[in-house]
Amino acid sequence: MRMDKLTNQLQTALADAQSLALGKDHNFIEPVHLLSALLDQQGGSTRPLLQKAGANIPGLALGTKSTLSRPCPPSATRVVIYICPMTWAAS
Repeated sequence: MRMDKLTNQLQTALADAQSLALGKDHNFIEPVHLLSALLDQQGGSTRPLLQKAGANIPGLALGTKSTLSRPCPPSATRVVIYICPMTWAAS
């Protein structure tokens, strides 16, 4: 993935998600880490978009915090999702 092709806000959100995962001793950055970072981002477009879509933002934020507060079982199976290079080639 070419980070220079992403918006500054998304680059910041990915860095924040990584910090969040590392701070909680998680081995992977998962979608919940990124969602939490996007919801916490000041001046980002995620909250307004979700609000326009009718999402319960406080409930969503509370759910992400609750999920992140639970320890990951050591034997948990993880799925790592990669962005297909063809996705970036098209842009």
